[in-house]
Amino acid sequence: VQLVESGGGSVQAGGSLRLSCVASRYTFSSLCMAWFRQVPGKEREGVAGINREDGTNHADSVKGRFTISKDNAKSTLYLQMHSLKPEDTAMYYCAAFSCVYDSFPSLNERTYDYWGQGTQVTVS
Repeated sequence: VQLVESGGGSVQAGGSLRLSCVASRYTFSSLCMAWFRQVPGKEREGVAGINREDGTNHADSVKGRFTISKDNAKSTLYLQMHSLKPEDTAMYYCAAFSCVYDSFPSLNERTYDYWGQGTQVTVS
């Protein structure tokens, strides 16, 4: 699976961004996917996950502000981010693994086999 993120950038606190991740070289509908983020010197943090049936799981730190979704027809994963805070500043990574039906949308990075290169989000 090849994953390519886009949509990062610089935004003021309170603003919004939408990240996208296009997947190729695999049957997109067979994937469970997630967004992670990492700040230099800190561990990678799970932000939101989504399974084959569009069941979702959001970290407490982003609940009510971020929404994960996907479009199987476009082989694209999204992360809509609202009410951004400076502490949301990080490199955001898209991740995926081939999963069965009713898989839990995990936020554990060890669950995921495929990773994108990341897109930087900076909130000031």
